[in-house]
Formats: sequence, structure tokens, C-alpha cells
Amino acid sequence: MIPPRKTRTIRIRDLEVGGAAPIAVQSMAATRTRDLEATARQIRILSAAGADLIRIAVDSKEDVAALAKLRAATDARLSVDLQENYRLAETVAPFVDKVRYNPGHLHHHEKHKSVHDKVAFLVGVAQKNDCALRIGINAGSIAPEYDARFPDDHVSAIVACAIDHCALVDGLGFTNYVVSIKDSDPRLVIDANTKFAAERPDVPIHLGVTEAGMPPEGIIKTRIAFEQLLSRGIGDTLRVSLTLPFDDKGREIEVGRELIHDIENGRFRSVPPNFFDGLNIIACPSCSRVENERFIELAEDVKRMTAYAKEHDLTIAVMGCRVNGPGETDDADLGLWCGPNFVNLKRGEADVGAFSYDDILGKLKAELDALIAARPR
Repeated sequence: MIPPRKTRTIRIRDLEVGGAAPIAVQSMAATRTRDLEATARQIRILSAAGADLIRIAVDSKEDVAALAKLRAATDARLSVDLQENYRLAETVAPFVDKVRYNPGHLHHHEKHKSVHDKVAFLVGVAQKNDCALRIGINAGSIAPEYDARFPDDHVSAIVACAIDHCALVDGLGFTNYVVSIKDSDPRLVIDANTKFAAERPDVPIHLGVTEAGMPPEGIIKTRIAFEQLLSRGIGDTLRVSLTLPFDDKGREIEVGRELIHDIENGRFRSVPPNFFDGLNIIACPSCSRVENERFIELAEDVKRMTAYAKEHDLTIAVMGCRVNGPGETDDADLGLWCGPNFVNLKRGEADVGAFSYDDILGKLKAELDALIAARPR
């Protein structure tokens, strides 16, 4: 049930991705990279689960130093997530097989430089170190210029960003790259990737529903997107992003392979027409940007505490870090993004305040009750 894919084949060290190559399944270390023992354990867990590629985030010099030690201790294929500091590519590329940058973050630093020059720097680093590139567009952190060009069409905005960056990289003579277009809503993931694939059928695509949340809902959301896309021949590598305890992260690999196997064998699962009705809780899958492991417990507590509101069409976002948290909670009715000691609470784009992990559930409930009470009966 997965038709032949039309994309070109790229290489991530010895791993072929795209074209006739098997669909690669990957995941991301959930711990802070500078925590060597914990991150090394993540790599072992994901490797044991059969991960084709393991992504690690770097956001500081301490992370870079840790990455060098992790590289020396493992033969696993490693990808690095540059977060908001694209200049780190030069120091981390010697230790990895793939570099991921987010076009939506390039405008934050060195504003006197053009996007073209920043992309040229990244391509040069990838060429020098024989790395693949991932152009990783995240619907929650789109570059402002695309929102301005398409103020009422979010899908067109993120697809245009992807197409423009492909053109930039192509113009620099580099073809060893993949594109990802992700969101927490599987319907947007389907629409955006279908539109992009029609425009650039040659470019390998990394699939994922970011912040899918906790099982089973997170698996269902991911399945919705993967069934619709893989069955159209769209998708060359994928990640299942689930909010799980650190020691259970191998489950992402297992679920990814289960989904591919089911789709290959025509085992599709219908989605109830009302699946997207009622309370929607989105939660990020945890990664090395998370600064307090209590984030995972908090996501579970939010799910339990808000069960009484399940009939209300509201979205609550629980994000684990300061990098994606502020922007990716903007579209939620209520958003929580977690720091080392406090949880920041938002109502839409407005900040409500920062509260301790012990106090946040009560504050969240008060805001939720207020939203429910303000709705027409």
C-alpha cells in the first residue's frame, strides 16, 4: 500500500534515504546533551530499539563539548539540532552525520547578514564535513516574512518557506538534504507535505507530527498523518514524537516501525469523525532542551486534571522548553512552557505568569474554568 517514491536518494553516512531505500525511522535524545551519562543512556536505548538515526540538540558550548565525547563513545548515526544558533554548525559538524537547521530561527542572530549567506555557511560546513542537511520547518516557528506574505494561509506560508530554502541550497550546488514540515495538527501536516511534494517531488521528506503528545492520542494523531502520506508515496524517513518517560523513548522507534508495517500491509484504522472534537491536549515529546524532567509528569497531571473538561472544544499545550515553548503555545487556548524551576502559563498569546511546579495545576484549572464559564451555554 506504499507506492514507489519519486524522491532522489541521499546519504547520511552509510544510510540511504529516499528513492527505493527503506523508510528510515529515527528519534531524538530526550535528555540535556551536557548530561553525558543520561544522554549516553538515551543513545543506547534508541540504538537497541533499532533507530536508524539519533538526533541530539546543541544550544551551548557545554553541549558541543558533550557531543564530542558522545561521538567518541558510540558508532550510532547522529544528527544534530542547531536550535537558534546556526553558527554552532561549524563546531559540531565533525561529530555528526547530519545537521538540522530551522529556517524560522535564522533571523534571530546576526541580523546584518542575509538568509542566503547564513544558508551558504551551513551548506559549506555540511560539504566540508560530509554531512547531510535537514531543512526543518516547524509550523510554530515560521519566519516572520512568510507570515506577512501569507497572513491568512498558514499552509502556503510554511510550504513557501520550504520551497525557498530548497532553492537556496540547490543554488549552492548541494543536493544531500531532506525537508521536514511539521505541526501538532496531523491535518496541517498532511496538507503541507502533500502540497510540498507536488512542488518538489525530487526532495526526500522527513515526516512527523510534532508535539503529538502522550499515548494513545499521540500515536493516533501520528497514524492519521502517516497513513494519509505514506499511502501517497510521500515520506522517506520519519519520527514518532511521543511524550514518554526517558527510559521508554525506544517506544518511538517501535511505534514507527509498527505504523510502516501496518500501512505496507493495508492495515488502516478508521478515525472517528469526532476525534478532533472536545478538549485537545498537545505536548512535546521531550528532548535535550527540557530543563526539568518534571515536565513529563506535569503533562500527565494536566491530562488527568482536565478530564472533566473533555467535552469542550479547547486546546491546552504543554511544552518542555524555552526554545519552542513561547511560540508554539500561541495558538492554544491555554499554554504551559516549562523552565528549570517555574512553569510559564499563557492564555492565547498573553502571558498569565510564571508559577512553581507545585502551584501550576491550580492556576491552570482556574484559567480553564474561566474560559469554560465565558462560553455561551
